[in-house]
Amino acid sequence: MTARDAPTARETVEALLDRHGTTYAAEAGIRLRNTPQPLYQLLVLSDLLSARIRASVAVAAARALFAHGLRSPDRMRDATWQERVDALGEGGYRRYDERTATQLGEGAERLLDDYGGDLRRLRAEADGDLDVLRAGLRRTPGIGPSGADIFLREVQAVWPETAPFVDGKALQGAERLGLPTSPAELARLAEEAEHGGRAGRGRRGGQASRDATGTGPEDGTAVLAAALVRAALDKHVVEDVIEHAV
Repeated sequence: MTARDAPTARETVEALLDRHGTTYAAEAGIRLRNTPQPLYQLLVLSDLLSARIRASVAVAAARALFAHGLRSPDRMRDATWQERVDALGEGGYRRYDERTATQLGEGAERLLDDYGGDLRRLRAEADGDLDVLRAGLRRTPGIGPSGADIFLREVQAVWPETAPFVDGKALQGAERLGLPTSPAELARLAEEAEHGGRAGRGRRGGQASRDATGTGPEDGTAVLAAALVRAALDKHVVEDVIEHAV
């Protein structure tokens, strides 16, 4: 491809969303809403994704945990350590399964003690302050800086005060695709693609990420950020997008 016919930023974003536009929450089967259970499931997924393990394995492990009924903090707390280990192993999450099983139990108990199992209380406590949100999330065993950023990246679809949130890994993907690295500019491109491009037709990621109030630009930013992370993690995603962004 020559410089003359290189795709524009908008064309690149449209191709990226069309081919890889799914949030990790949606991929894990989480119908994200501003309600306690899906928010907790996103916290679990963020813990799993933050480990040094393939994202596909983390998603499969989350699905296995939820399939075993461990969808809420009380169910996670009340499960035995071995039940959590077995579910993680079923999802292929074997390298960190024992430590993670312990963290999930302790994290569920902490969430129940601090917020009655309802992360909306943390949201209210933070009152739009991302530093307070991060600090609250990081009180959860297993959630460090990376896990907190993953949670915020995905939750912006239903907590619009956190948007536009594009974490460091997503910005790496933007760089690899030759896109702007300003969160505001990426949000603008996502909104344009949502309303005017091919990605707006039959889109996958945002469908599972909508609040009762409907979708907005923050929903598209969450989907774009997840797609950019895929570009950062897999060079084949970059090659695929460049090939189809014409």
